[in-house]
Amino acid sequence: MELKTKYQYTNFIYPYLIDETKYQKYILRLLKYKNCKFKIFEKEKDLDIYNFFVPKMREELFPTFELRGEELKAFQKMSLEEQSKVISRYHMVCFDYYMEKNIQGKMDDEDGIFFDIEKIEIICFDTGICFLMLKAQIDDTDSFSDVLDFNYRFKFLSSEFSNLKDYEKIKLQTSTFKDVSSINDFIKNITGITIKSTKPDEEPIGDSQFYNYSYVCIESDKWNEKNDFESIQTEFFKYANVLPSTFISDFDKHNIEQNLHIIEKMKYYKTAVTKTNCNMICSGIDTNNYTKLPYQYENQYYYTYIVSLYKKIFLKKLNSEFKAYEKMPKMRTKLMLFTKRIWEKEITEDDTGSLFYRTVHKTLELDELYDEIKTKYEILYKDLNIDKSNVFYTIIIILLIFSLCLNTVNIIFLMYLLS
Repeated sequence: MELKTKYQYTNFIYPYLIDETKYQKYILRLLKYKNCKFKIFEKEKDLDIYNFFVPKMREELFPTFELRGEELKAFQKMSLEEQSKVISRYHMVCFDYYMEKNIQGKMDDEDGIFFDIEKIEIICFDTGICFLMLKAQIDDTDSFSDVLDFNYRFKFLSSEFSNLKDYEKIKLQTSTFKDVSSINDFIKNITGITIKSTKPDEEPIGDSQFYNYSYVCIESDKWNEKNDFESIQTEFFKYANVLPSTFISDFDKHNIEQNLHIIEKMKYYKTAVTKTNCNMICSGIDTNNYTKLPYQYENQYYYTYIVSLYKKIFLKKLNSEFKAYEKMPKMRTKLMLFTKRIWEKEITEDDTGSLFYRTVHKTLELDELYDEIKTKYEILYKDLNIDKSNVFYTIIIILLIFSLCLNTVNIIFLMYLLS
């Protein structure tokens, strides 16, 4: 009997880069969108987020918690240009994008998968690294197979493969998004002119596939005290790796787990983390799994995941800038500020949240990337100082020779006068 879902959603996260010199203009552009609203976090309304993150990290990620009272009133009275100047000085900011109509789509002409886009969020860092998030939930089905197929097909909508004429025969039927190209047009409209990777061996940042951040709670009949997790393990591996329901393979657990990390702190839920996916599955046998847990996963853990993705993209972007010596001082400043603001700080005192953060950190291989950049910088900085020293000594020698020649001429001239 097929797995049935009790509740599910997927956040499709699209990263993109904005030129740092045009960052304030981009913020102003978002403010001018009538459907786009700058998000101000409130302690009373967002108490779980407020309590989850430690104060120092909260100041960096959610500075609007402190925007209250007279300061908030003053901000709201500002012109959009003035607001953009204030907002662009924050390290991380969020915008909610509201669609005028309910967005419902359908995957395929026949036997399609209907879905709703329930939420659209834009997250921007002052370094020009941004994320567009589309929260989608499939309708009119409780089939776990449909979740697999939907995640697999939607994940690549923004990639180059979406331009292939018959790629998965994806069609969207909605008054807002008519087809695949209309979703990509929407993405381009929000992201604007972005910076793309140019190296063929470099992992793309913009114009790439979505990162999958998915939650699904299955009915308890397949995972309970009598039926252990091993009975649904194959489906879990498909879900974790965003594979279609038709994927057929004799999963080798050892080999599969080399490519992902699984968090198993609680008995009836597991979180699988790969380099491009973070997917949680749980059993409805525990009421917490479909009441409190999905909210925590969508808020506290979601922003924790965004911070991790930001770290990865920032480090990869910085790594790609090691091209010319003249950029070294600026790069050094960027790395020091990044280290001070984000890298060295604890993110939460919550035990499960800390475990989640460490696991994502390890899966994305952030320590290795950071160490690689530090080593590369130290080598180049040393070479730069050597070159500077060589130039300095060359100048000194030239000056000494010039001085010697000048003194020699003076001595000869004096001897001439005395003779």
